[in-house]
Amino acid sequence: MITINGEADFEKDVLQSKVPVLVDFWAEWCAPCIAVGPILEALDTEYQGKMNFARLNVDGNSFIAARYGIAAIPTMLVFHNGQPVQQIVGLRPKRELKEIIDNILKGAK
Repeated sequence: MITINGEADFEKDVLQSKVPVLVDFWAEWCAPCIAVGPILEALDTEYQGKMNFARLNVDGNSFIAARYGIAAIPTMLVFHNGQPVQQIVGLRPKRELKEIIDNILKGAK
């Protein structure tokens, strides 16, 4: 799991990534955000090499969150070729996230 700490990390790890990247916009004070963490860790292991997973703390990176219109957390944005292609708002079960990811990966080929 990649931790985004600022604009340079976001550019390198998300926008320039060769594979799709799911970015979790979260905060330490957000209980649903904490709950989604272990789900994303498991997915990161399952999809290694096919998709990257990153966490971006909105408290320290509010300018990036604002750029992508993040109004509620947790919100996950999936980026492909430097562009957001899917937005997922709220805590979702692992099976639902897997369905979304699998559909994105089918379209990314």
